[in-house]
Amino acid sequence: MMRAAGAIGMGCLLLLAACKPIRRVLPFRGDLPPRGAEKMMEHLSAARITDVRYYSAKSSAEVSDSSGTRSFKAHIRCVMDSAAWVSIVPVLGIELARVLLTPDSLKVMDKFHDTYWTGDTAMAKKRFGLAPDLSLLQQALLGQPIAFDPTDRYRSDREDGQYTLTSREKRRFRRAAEDLAEGDTIPRGHDISERRLERTLRRAEKKDAFVVKYWLEPDSFLVTRVLISDLAHDQQADVRYSARTPVNSHSLPTRVAISLSDPTRHAEAVLELDRISLDGPLQLNFRIPEKFKPLE
Repeated sequence: MMRAAGAIGMGCLLLLAACKPIRRVLPFRGDLPPRGAEKMMEHLSAARITDVRYYSAKSSAEVSDSSGTRSFKAHIRCVMDSAAWVSIVPVLGIELARVLLTPDSLKVMDKFHDTYWTGDTAMAKKRFGLAPDLSLLQQALLGQPIAFDPTDRYRSDREDGQYTLTSREKRRFRRAAEDLAEGDTIPRGHDISERRLERTLRRAEKKDAFVVKYWLEPDSFLVTRVLISDLAHDQQADVRYSARTPVNSHSLPTRVAISLSDPTRHAEAVLELDRISLDGPLQLNFRIPEKFKPLE
């Protein structure tokens, strides 16, 4: 799995023209026939993209958090599983900032104030409030069923004109919580209360306690939304794909909305993506000028 929500702190042989046909995600009108979880899992497995190494796009972005809402243009370049490079450009067209994210580090260069910040993702969470997650960003840019594990157990359902698939992990979490609570005075073989389960899971920082829910279009079975809930830490990532376009035999999102939250913070980003390319290799230049000062 992704596995989790920090993700965030806040991702080709052909360059698409802006007039390329875009397929909007629309709700299904009518009654959906029921489909089993195994069939849904087959569609999710088939939708996973494994042959893409590079990704680049231009983006119009709107980011909202407790400090307000900001809009800007951005150039995005990704080397899958290795790094994401983002150049932030305001209306005037002069680069304002540059970001380089790897699986375990973050670098930020503020060209307007001649400052920079570098650190690992744990340091980034302390400094910026939410930990950035390379896997979450890159899978979102590709419109993937984030955190999907075909070895997990799921249940299928129908909701708002779409199919849904939800991980069935509750009993495993309950057993894990009971194992973690061995020092407490509860008889073995007895379930613990929901409140106590929640309290124990909060202490289980190293235990996987995730519930993942997917929404799928009824005709194409492409993912339109992924909701990842970290039960142990009250963290949540909500990713929505509301429009797609064909790129080199793949259906990639042109509009991605990412929402990250925990008990004290909430941040949202909406990306309108254009000129998507899967060509490579890509340059991810990130050199900090000597005159730049560390960000306080």
